[in-house]
Amino acid sequence: MKVALNKNSLKQQRDKLALYRRYLPSLELKRQQLLAAWRTAQRELAEADAEIATFEAKSEPLFSLLGGSTIPTRDLARLVRVREVSLGEENVVGVRVPTLQAMAFERVAYSTLALPFWVDAVVDNLENLSRLRVRRQVAAARERALEAAARKIAQRVNLFEKVLIPTAAENIGRIRIALSDQDRAAVVRSKLAKRKRS
Repeated sequence: MKVALNKNSLKQQRDKLALYRRYLPSLELKRQQLLAAWRTAQRELAEADAEIATFEAKSEPLFSLLGGSTIPTRDLARLVRVREVSLGEENVVGVRVPTLQAMAFERVAYSTLALPFWVDAVVDNLENLSRLRVRRQVAAARERALEAAARKIAQRVNLFEKVLIPTAAENIGRIRIALSDQDRAAVVRSKLAKRKRS
């Protein structure tokens, strides 16, 4: 962008530079806070993954019962389902992220006499696993939202640090040089005019 080489332009560029330098520390602070919140969200997501892995490992003995069963696994999966998931929003460093408010499950009534004894344990495990997976999905959504916000604020900080502030400083230097050249030229012209008159 072409900048006019006059005093008004110099004042505008100085004002812009002061404004950029005033906002940069607050942007940098927000970036640091967002990065900390993002790291926390990453930890929560990793913990949710670990919980699921641990739960699946503990449930391994039930899988051997399923292998010898005449009941199709899809029929077992229909015995419990997520009825409702209630999500809320939380403001974390100016970013709206989802929070899990409540979860409700619906169990289909089944005959305990017609089905094997271990079906109750399988249904409990399916409900618990579903609960853990919903929590993981919410944790993943939080992590994605905070990552996007951290990336966006980092781009703004880089814009200020690497483009706007150096450009304004360079423009100020260029305008100062041009103004000093104009002043010098005016002095030279006045001296030449004096010589011609005398």
